[in-house]
Amino acid sequence: MTTHIESEEHRALRAAVAALGTRHGRNHDHHELWSEAGRLGYLGVNLPEAYGGGGGGITELSIVLEELGAAGCPLLMLIVSPAICGTVIARFGTEEQQRTWLPGLADGTRLMAFGITEPDAGSNSHRITTTARRDGADWLLTGRKVFVSGVDIADATLIVGRTEDARTGRLKPCLFIVPRDTPGFGRRKIDMELAAQEKQFELTLDDVRLPAEALVGGGPSHAFGRGGEDAGLLQLFAGLNPERIMTAAFAIGMGRYAVAKAVEYARDRTVWKSPIGAHQAIAHPLAQAHIDLELARLMMQKAAQLYDAGDDAGAGEAANMAKYAAGEACAKAVDQAVHTLGGNGLTREFGLASLVTAARVARIAPVSREMILNYVSHQTLGLPKSY
Repeated sequence: MTTHIESEEHRALRAAVAALGTRHGRNHDHHELWSEAGRLGYLGVNLPEAYGGGGGGITELSIVLEELGAAGCPLLMLIVSPAICGTVIARFGTEEQQRTWLPGLADGTRLMAFGITEPDAGSNSHRITTTARRDGADWLLTGRKVFVSGVDIADATLIVGRTEDARTGRLKPCLFIVPRDTPGFGRRKIDMELAAQEKQFELTLDDVRLPAEALVGGGPSHAFGRGGEDAGLLQLFAGLNPERIMTAAFAIGMGRYAVAKAVEYARDRTVWKSPIGAHQAIAHPLAQAHIDLELARLMMQKAAQLYDAGDDAGAGEAANMAKYAAGEACAKAVDQAVHTLGGNGLTREFGLASLVTAARVARIAPVSREMILNYVSHQTLGLPKSY
């Protein structure tokens, strides 16, 4: 159901993307949907008009992902390629990096993956061991990453590493664009139970040699500018807030799809004298699932608007809350939808069983619900940290 707190343009975007998603449906061809969404301008709505984007923000991109999800065909790489990588390059990249990457990210002809998680670091980004060191004018990048989506179909991966601060000797974050076929850049597909179009990979970087221009915002003309070695932390958070907002959109869309399927079934399925949807034991949990999804959407909209307005601090709190609320609401909505259908909920015909695993993703990634509760505990409430 479309809310009218949105502008006419946003409602029109929502309707157009919903029509695209409905046309492709649950059993869509992933490549065809991605290509058509790119041609129609939906993949790059958040990127600058100067580079072929729509000139909007995460608000618009979250609408695209939510509506595709509600139609049963979410595009996970929307979170990664235009939302994280596109945003970071648009805000911090050199002119050359923007010219090279943004038009392709906007129209979908190029893809970029994002590598931050490591086997031994988990949620603790301070334990990232992927390191970059200078070798003449080049960089040498060494380390490992896990659970990186879509590396096989991405033209490059935006890798989060750490480099030594010349002044303090401490390691600080830095981001590098690593083309897929760079020597020393290896990948291994992780065998996942999750049935998703986008595959997960473990990456190894063995003294991967990169030119100075691979450092986001780096290169000779940007050594002391908005990018480069000294902007790594800003760049990282510029990408992580959109990631959380878009994950919320992913979850809300999935939850809406599940509830819609359950409602359709409950209206028609008659066991005794009336449709099962007439019974409160069926109707009330679905109504509650709908309410929870709508509340999560409101927080997601708040987070997106704060981010697009340039309030990174406010957006950080709201994005975490939105991701938490959406993940919880999605998991409950999918579970209730499957329960509504009973045995039919586990059949391939109705297309809900695979969502049981997928719904868990939004509670786990890109940050667990517990770490968000930690964030709110000490950042919002001012309680002492437990770690």
